[in-house]
Amino acid sequence: MDSSFDEPDYDYAASIAGRAMRSMAEQRIAPTPANFAVWFLYFGDGHEDLRNAIDLLIDHNRPFDARTNQDLFKTYVAPQVSAAVVDTSERLQALMGAAKEFLATAIADNHSQMQVISEVADQGKAGVDPKALVAQLMNELARAATRATRLEAGFAEKTRELDVIRDSLSRSEERARTDTLTGLANRRALDEFLRKALATAAWGEPLSVLMLDIDHFKTFNDNFGHGVGDQVLRLMAKVLREKVREQDLPARYGGEELIAVLPDADLATCAEIAERIRHALAECTITRRSTGEVLPSISVSIGVAQYRAGEAITDLIERCDRALYLAKGSGRNRVVTETELDRVGTAG
Repeated sequence: MDSSFDEPDYDYAASIAGRAMRSMAEQRIAPTPANFAVWFLYFGDGHEDLRNAIDLLIDHNRPFDARTNQDLFKTYVAPQVSAAVVDTSERLQALMGAAKEFLATAIADNHSQMQVISEVADQGKAGVDPKALVAQLMNELARAATRATRLEAGFAEKTRELDVIRDSLSRSEERARTDTLTGLANRRALDEFLRKALATAAWGEPLSVLMLDIDHFKTFNDNFGHGVGDQVLRLMAKVLREKVREQDLPARYGGEELIAVLPDADLATCAEIAERIRHALAECTITRRSTGEVLPSISVSIGVAQYRAGEAITDLIERCDRALYLAKGSGRNRVVTETELDRVGTAG
C-alpha cells in the first residue's frame, strides 16, 4: 500500500486533521506523530484497508492501547523503504555497471580476435610461411583463453553477489510481512492471504477462520508484567503454528488476539483444530525466566466461522469475532462456532 502523503489544499488538510484529533480524543489515544498519521490517513482518501481495520475495532469497543496503535502504524503507515532497500538498490546499480563493463570488454576482445584472424588469413594468401601463421594463431588463441578465463571469474563473482542481494531482498520482504513479537504473519500478510483464499472460496471450496484470545490477559499482565505477557503471546503463537495445517496461515490479528485462516476447511474441521489448540495451551507450563517460578496456567477462548458465498471478508471476520466473544461470555476456555450464534439469536 502506498502510504505516502500527497499535498492536499489547506482547507481540506485542516478539516482532516481536525477530525483526526477529535476522534483520537474520543478514543483516548495519545496525540503522538505516529498515532496522528494513522488517524489522518483514516479520514483521508484511498486507505480502505486501514479504515476497515479501525472500524472493526470501534464496532467491537476494542481499546486503542499502545500495542494496537503501534500495530496500526507499522502495518498501514510506516514506509516500506528502508536503509537496507536503498543499499540493495546501490549494489544492484554497481552490479549492472560491472556487467556492462564485462560485456564491453568481451565485445572488444571479439573484435580484436577477428582482426588478428583476418590479418593471418591475408598473410596466408600472400604466401607467408605456414609455420609462422600457426604460431601466430596459437599465441592469439592463448591470449583469448586467458582473457575469457578472467571474464568468467569476474562473472562468477558478480553472480555470487547477485545471489546475496536476492537473499537479502527475500529476508527483507519476509520481515515486512512478519509480526516482530510473535513471529507470525502480520496484518499485511493476513490481508494478502485472505484475498487469495477468497478467490478460491468463490469457486465453492470451503474457507474457515478461527480467532483466539487469552482469557483474563489484562489481569495476567497486571500480576506478572508485560514481559511475561509477551512470553505468553509467543507461546500462543508457537502452539498455533504447530497445530494448524501446512496450507493454513496463522497470524497476529491485534493485541493478544491471534487468528488462523484455513483454506479448504469446513466449520467442523476448523472447530476440531481449534479444540486441539485450546487443549494444547491449557496443558502448557509457563515459567518466569528470571526466577524459574512456575506461573498459573492460561486458557484461551476461540471463535470459529466459515465463509458464506458472496459475503465480504470483513463479515466473515466479524462473525468469527462474535463467536469468540460468545465463548468468553459463556464461561471462557472453550471453542464456539458460528452455529451457536444462530442458536443464541433464535433463542433471543
